[in-house]
Amino acid sequence: MKRRDFLKKSTIATVGAFAAPYILPSGRLFAATGMRRVNHVVFCLYAGGVRNLESVHMNDGNLMRNMFNGGGSISADIAGGMESLPASPLAMPLQNYGTLFKEFRYASGPTGHYNGHTVALTGNYVDVDLNIREHPSKPTIFEYYRKHNSPQQSAMNSWWIANTLGPYPALNYSKASGYGANYGANFIAPTSLISPQGYDVLGNPRNFSSAEQAAANNMRQFVNGMFNHSYADGSAGVVNTEADSVLLQQFITSLYANAQNASWLNAWGAGLQVMNNDMYNILFAEEVIRTFKPELLVVNMQDVDVCHFNFTSYANNLRKADFAVAQLWKTIQSTPGMADDTVLIIAPEHGRNFQTNTSVDAFGRNALDHTAPNDPNFSGDPNLKMARDIFCMVVGPPAVVRQNQVISNVSGESTEIVPAIAELLGFETAISGRFGLKPWTSCDLQAAFV
Repeated sequence: MKRRDFLKKSTIATVGAFAAPYILPSGRLFAATGMRRVNHVVFCLYAGGVRNLESVHMNDGNLMRNMFNGGGSISADIAGGMESLPASPLAMPLQNYGTLFKEFRYASGPTGHYNGHTVALTGNYVDVDLNIREHPSKPTIFEYYRKHNSPQQSAMNSWWIANTLGPYPALNYSKASGYGANYGANFIAPTSLISPQGYDVLGNPRNFSSAEQAAANNMRQFVNGMFNHSYADGSAGVVNTEADSVLLQQFITSLYANAQNASWLNAWGAGLQVMNNDMYNILFAEEVIRTFKPELLVVNMQDVDVCHFNFTSYANNLRKADFAVAQLWKTIQSTPGMADDTVLIIAPEHGRNFQTNTSVDAFGRNALDHTAPNDPNFSGDPNLKMARDIFCMVVGPPAVVRQNQVISNVSGESTEIVPAIAELLGFETAISGRFGLKPWTSCDLQAAFV
């Protein structure tokens, strides 16, 4: 069956009439030639703009108890806006399983969400000319991994999972010469395309208005474009083999089935009324982990971006994202083949201002933007530079990652994450210095590893 027909054939079936089996890949067939530290890396962009004051500095009490030790009670003026969450799935906070850099930096370029994601995935700062309608100009970590890993890996081993569409699908590969779609990652945006609402648009037969029909067609073409290319057809788009395309069709259809199952959607016991897009995005990412055991997976969370107009909801979503990350680590450690052979890296794409804006929420808190000046010689209010202050946490096996280590001085930058992933997966020497990448030997992130 041709993959261009995959949505047409897979989603028009009712959930009751079709239950796709899970087919598990057998894993690596050959050992990599590089000196790998682990065989799997998961990078979680704790995105949407997270300010250090509410995270590692715990200015309002510890809002992120699954990740950080200590911190006391949540500030009384926002406690009323916090939803109840289940107990932590972990025996102790994540920082005890690795190294926490409390003063990491997004050091240059506009503090925009797409900019920050691009920096994290390419290892290069970008200027104001970044075009959100195009793929990045420099290779992504997905392309470096697939091209320079030995033996070369298929797209099935490399995944990019975002909680929104917008410009983010463009980050699965670049327009750099010698790289591009042939080395891209498989991309899904579960909360846009595989949620109950997405299934209603894409799968359930009903009468559409003209506007709804246009939206459905656009979504169908987008998802087909992600998966309907083979090595032989020479089309633009991420390349999957014919055999892999069958697995993808079955997997995506199974996700649609899961999206109709209330008990599956509430697998963490948080309650459907509590689950937000970030939590669902991680929930679907866990299915990718269980099914494909990818060597490289990047997943993001964006719901804290509500901070532009509602500080208390931002704080509440920080807690939800924190709980989701703990669930992600639990799943990694519960998955044969990934347990004790995976490093998880967690970092925001950028921070937020110290100064508030004029929006006030129902609990009396002013909202926050992220407007750090791009001028390195900026001599105005230094508090605006707080939008460049972030944290980075690296957790993993004790033989690879230093346990329960906290680095409190200013150390490390966003551009070091790509070299770190390459070092962990054994191909850093093949990419060192390419397209301006920072050499691993000069990265502060080295301090995280044994």
